[in-house]
Amino acid sequence: MFCTSAGRPLDNRNFSQRVLTPAWQRAGIARLTFHDLRHTAARLAISQGATVQAVQGMLGHASAAMTLDRYAGLFDQDDAVHGAIMSAATRAGVPARESGAVGPPWAH
Repeated sequence: MFCTSAGRPLDNRNFSQRVLTPAWQRAGIARLTFHDLRHTAARLAISQGATVQAVQGMLGHASAAMTLDRYAGLFDQDDAVHGAIMSAATRAGVPARESGAVGPPWAH
């Protein structure tokens, strides 16, 4: 996931000691690791609507099942996604469904 400017894999222990640790200490936040950054990237992608397959590819997981084993709870945001879609549609002037049904269409 991280590489040097020459494209070689980054020695994470060296980078952590020289860059990452001093950065989180200066920022006054709790200890931060490369793995924490990986989880944060996954959470941010999921929160922005990334699919399981997109997150799988981003993280290099062998299968979508592996991604879901770790992050399934974050994908259970259908109501939030629906709300965001409805808000965007309203701003764009798209009329709401006459039924007034709330939630994703496959749930009805």
